[in-house]
Amino acid sequence: MRPALCTVTALASVLFTASSQAGENVDYRVADEDFTGYLAAAEGEPRGTVLIVHDWDGLTGYERQRADMLAAAGYDAFAIDLYGSGNRPVETAARKAETAALYEDRERMRELTLAGLAQARTSGVAEPTVVMGYCFGGAVILELARSGLADQVVGYATFHGGLDTPEGQSYSSGTPPILIAHGGADSSIDMDQVAALSKELEAAEVPYQIEVYSGAPHAFTVFGSDRYREQADQASWSAFQDLLMQTLGPAAPEA
Repeated sequence: MRPALCTVTALASVLFTASSQAGENVDYRVADEDFTGYLAAAEGEPRGTVLIVHDWDGLTGYERQRADMLAAAGYDAFAIDLYGSGNRPVETAARKAETAALYEDRERMRELTLAGLAQARTSGVAEPTVVMGYCFGGAVILELARSGLADQVVGYATFHGGLDTPEGQSYSSGTPPILIAHGGADSSIDMDQVAALSKELEAAEVPYQIEVYSGAPHAFTVFGSDRYREQADQASWSAFQDLLMQTLGPAAPEA
């Protein structure tokens, strides 16, 4: 089964404008294609880096907002682009087409994710890295975790993301810890898939933590959407901060 896709309102895509951003856009190339990521440098000495993988509508104000939040907490943050510069699909059919192309070409999915990580490091971020993803991006980070191709990655986190493992793939015992944040009321990715992933990770002896939030539907962290659930969002963000502290070191104290 193909991982489910997020449905968000237009408000979520425009909630945070360029004028409110603390970081900067970063143009980069992969082979002969142009991409645009977003870099938010840590306030103070960086404790490490968080690589952010966007959901099915591409890199928008939502991922930039999360990057800025992480920078304020003392982590370098880089949101990668898997679609290409200027390609931010709005219509559902276009979003499905973009994600389907990458689900059907896993090699390209991994290549573009690793290229984003390489660009982040070229931009001067700290090397120890945690990779996080939302919805479609959650499926992408698990693809990267299974590949074992990313060096200096010390942890992964998926928020309401696709959890299926493609036929022929598996997790290895050397995989860094994985946080899975899931909504108990998610009708797109059911609890059977959560349980199946747990069994896979147990069998591979991969350290993991699964957080399930009651009443939270798919896309429960997306600010401004009708699916946003503040309690689940805050609880999952707190669990993520714990992962960052364990893998990258403590965040900066609040002012």
